Amino acid sequence: MLGQVFKKPQKWSIFFENFFKEIEELGLKSIGIVAFISFFVGGVVAIQTGLNVDNPWIPKYLIGFATKRAIILEFAPTFMAIILAGKVGSYITSSIGTMRVTEQIDALEVMGINALNHLVLPKVISTVLFYPFIVLLAMFLGILGGWVSGFATGLFTSDQYIMGIREDFKPYLIQYSLIKTMVFAFMIATIPSFYGFYVKGGSLEVGKASTKAVVWTSVVIIVLNYFLTQMFLG
Repeated sequence: MLGQVFKKPQKWSIFFENFFKEIEELGLKSIGIVAFISFFVGGVVAIQTGLNVDNPWIPKYLIGFATKRAIILEFAPTFMAIILAGKVGSYITSSIGTMRVTEQIDALEVMGINALNHLVLPKVISTVLFYPFIVLLAMFLGILGGWVSGFATGLFTSDQYIMGIREDFKPYLIQYSLIKTMVFAFMIATIPSFYGFYVKGGSLEVGKASTKAVVWTSVVIIVLNYFLTQMFLG
């Protein structure tokens, strides 16, 4: 399948038109849910860390440090990828699957169009290029949510939290997270496309394929997360 996907597009004008359309459908329309979840989960992480740091010998700035590390290393790239696998993956499978069962893909192939390249390549390129920006937004809002939670609960001060964010800051960790994001984005675009493109039957089978695609995309993301962490940080 990937061999057909990564062939040269027959018409670059149509490719770029589909590319920008997919950025809107798969990226821009996902910013709202990502921003909402990132802000409040960042606040929850900071509150839970603050409630567990009740030893007077443990400095309060570690709350900001722990929140920063948790969000940058795991929450923003991995948790957001799983959320997008559910939202975007089901959309990709259902849209391509519907085209398959209504014979629209057959019509493209009859006209001599490489259907996989036409339908899947813009999705792959748009997600791989755009999702790192979504994850950077998730990092920022998650850390901001932790900072705001300090005002709401009084568990720590703004100075203590900012000191923790600045403590032992390593830009490489952000690069690592963005590399993971691009790998996960590739999986989010290709696995659901596979299940949608090769679905057989009617609307019921499209629904089953969407569920299966979300499950397997999430499983692959978790497994790849383990190996990528061992590879880059081990």
